[in-house]
Amino acid sequence: MSTRAPRDLAGLFRVTSWEQQEALAPSWNVAPTDDVWSVLDRADRRTGEVERRLRPLRWGLVPSWAKDLAAGAKMINARAETVAEKPAYRRAFAKRRCLLPADGFYEWVTVPATEHRKACKQPYFITPADGQVMAMAGLYEFWRDPAAGDDPAAWVATCTILTTEAEDAAGRIHPRMPLAIAPDDWDAWLDPAHEDPAELRALLATPAEGRLDACAVSTAVNDVRNNGPHLLDPPQRSA
Repeated sequence: MSTRAPRDLAGLFRVTSWEQQEALAPSWNVAPTDDVWSVLDRADRRTGEVERRLRPLRWGLVPSWAKDLAAGAKMINARAETVAEKPAYRRAFAKRRCLLPADGFYEWVTVPATEHRKACKQPYFITPADGQVMAMAGLYEFWRDPAAGDDPAAWVATCTILTTEAEDAAGRIHPRMPLAIAPDDWDAWLDPAHEDPAELRALLATPAEGRLDACAVSTAVNDVRNNGPHLLDPPQRSA
């Protein structure tokens, strides 16, 4: 879930370059293949100077060698423990790392059927207890549509979220969770010149400090067509 204004994110992450016309609408129900905000460091093509940018990326990483964009729907997450070795993520881990700001994330618990209620998946919203933005560790890639010729629109930028073993409230709901990078490590994680695998893996060893809160929310979250702050309402109880 990501509802923060881009100007607020730019200030928080010390962004030096972003296109205001690229603003994304707030979303309480981000789904795979949606565009999400990312923070990344890249060199300017003209000057070579590294800039910190805020830009939308398509959620679901598509490797450069993939045949089509459909590959991204299955690559929304990457395990932090193995990401440096997996062929689909290895080059991005070495050269194209990003932060994916979020207010929190959803996980689901299967509720068994009873005499008066069908089985369902109960969503929980998990968020930092202090209300701060989560800076989720991410990777990004550029994929070019071979059928689009020289059209600049042929290039699509995509991303994936790194996950780790769940802690705090998240661990009682699901064994995995997005891995958040601590603010003191943002610069090291984003630095495109930082390519030492051991040092990079060390940044993923421990989730960012700060306890997580989890609360049951409306089952309307289960339908990606639903969006809005009402999705965080407590679930309705059967009589």
